[in-house]
Amino acid sequence: MNYITTTELRTKSVSLVEALLAGDSVDLVHRSKIIGEIRPKKEQIKVFDAKRFSAIVKKLNLPHLTEKERDKRYRAAMEKKHGKGISR
Repeated sequence: MNYITTTELRTKSVSLVEALLAGDSVDLVHRSKIIGEIRPKKEQIKVFDAKRFSAIVKKLNLPHLTEKERDKRYRAAMEKKHGKGISR
């Protein structure tokens, strides 16, 4: 696919995305005239880095909560925000 019409943008957007993911550029046609070009972004998507993520978590020094403690804190926050009418 090297061109797509403005009408086909609605109906064939999946094929446009596939072409962009493959690295192809696509010309945009409106009323039988090429009015632009759709290109894939040159910047690559960053892959999740587990080591970097764990380093950030350690810097934040988040508390290690059990599920019971999380539930207790959540309910206390909801009671504070909405009142005591929350069922348990």
